Amino acid sequence: MTDDTLADRLAIRDVVESWAIARDSADWDRFRAQWHDDGYMMATWFQGPRDDFIRVSQEGYANGVNILHYTGASQSTVVGTRAISQTRMTIMQRGEVHGVLCDVTCIGRFYDFFDKRDRRWGIVLRQPIYEKDRLDPVRPGAVPELDPELLERFPEGYRYLAYLQVQAGYPVKPDMPGLRGPEVEALYERGAAWLAGEPVAP
Repeated sequence: MTDDTLADRLAIRDVVESWAIARDSADWDRFRAQWHDDGYMMATWFQGPRDDFIRVSQEGYANGVNILHYTGASQSTVVGTRAISQTRMTIMQRGEVHGVLCDVTCIGRFYDFFDKRDRRWGIVLRQPIYEKDRLDPVRPGAVPELDPELLERFPEGYRYLAYLQVQAGYPVKPDMPGLRGPEVEALYERGAAWLAGEPVAP
């Protein structure tokens, strides 16, 4: 590994970690700086351009929406001024489910399309991969009565996260990539095409 490649990988990881800290602490200027202007976010509850994502995140934060992000091991593949970064992540969201305050923990990966412009790495597209999740009542002994039909509408990787988000009034995308399946295989193909110089569409 050359010094330049190492520097690129460290800079990309810094963006990933700064994204999580800035968003969860409502540091919106720093959060915006982790993206390029044409950045696009794909999440269970929102899909759209960077500025729209920042706006709805600000609105949610002001209304008491409680979502936290934790990052772990990270790797990136750098080809010229493009890169694909994968970072182990955990999403934790707290909210009421049928009147019972619950925490949902979802484990997966941030799969990020990066570009280096004017010597700065920034996110062009973030597509999380949702691998598995669970729901836990905050108060021991409290048990929410879940609707099995609603639960089964969503993939195994983010089933409980989606259930809580639907309870909060969000429209949840039902076909996000998970640990296995055609959705994640298609994402890997898009990542390879990005590194090969092809454009990426949301």
